Amino acid sequence: MTSPSQILDDAAGPGLPDISNLQIVRRWHWGRWITAAVIVALLGLIARAFAHGQIEWSYVWRFLTVPAILSGVMNTIIMSILAMALGIVLGVAVAIMRMSENPVLSGFALGYAWLFRGTPVILQLLLWFNLALVFPVIGVPGIWTARTVDVMTPFFAALLGLGINQGAYTSEVVRAGLISVDAGQYEAAQSIGMTRLHSLKRIILPQAMRVVIPPLGNEFISMIKLTSLASVIQYAEVLHNAENIYYANSRVIELLIVAGLWYLAIVSVLTPLQMLLERRFARGAARAR
Repeated sequence: MTSPSQILDDAAGPGLPDISNLQIVRRWHWGRWITAAVIVALLGLIARAFAHGQIEWSYVWRFLTVPAILSGVMNTIIMSILAMALGIVLGVAVAIMRMSENPVLSGFALGYAWLFRGTPVILQLLLWFNLALVFPVIGVPGIWTARTVDVMTPFFAALLGLGINQGAYTSEVVRAGLISVDAGQYEAAQSIGMTRLHSLKRIILPQAMRVVIPPLGNEFISMIKLTSLASVIQYAEVLHNAENIYYANSRVIELLIVAGLWYLAIVSVLTPLQMLLERRFARGAARAR
């Protein structure tokens, strides 16, 4: 019976080196090892600084579950959900307007995105909260009127500021999804007599969702952290309540760590859900092809 080395010798033929007895040597990636060592060293220095710094860790664990912090966490989640819902509604409407053949609608949508993406979120929150300086009274004459200072509470100002700002970014995400749908789908819908809005509802938007949904999950995670800006208008989210506590007991870094741990906990729960959502819609896109 012919051995494997003889087969290699016969295949190599005369004049070619015999490689049957060569050993496979594992390549050492020195750059990776050096980079990993530097990262571990830096993490060790940071951990040592926190361990030996002037931090009373007992206060961190004590205030992690106090009622004020827990209510702030709940307010953060509620505001994130409501502001994201408002942003999605506005974003879909503005994206459809942006792609309209009507120059008035497309121009308005373009101006909306330009204005709210071009100004800082904290500025928008402050403007909504101080709207009474421009409009002392709001309402519909003869039907309902109220003092703006009574209506524009920290909750409502934060909802408008975060939701309308999110709508500008969501509109670009939705528009990208609409553009990703093949132009033949629009033409096919028109050929069977569908109106533009009907075709968007029944054909275009369901296909665009495969592109739109995954980035919206990322936007929602960003919204969780963005609610911290509402503390400047006295909305009682987790960072604002942590600030109120450390104003009283002077445990600044401990309460900031408490707020940071809660943000990390919320994001850690949402991140796997986002990954599952992205994986599901990626499978849907693969089946569509």
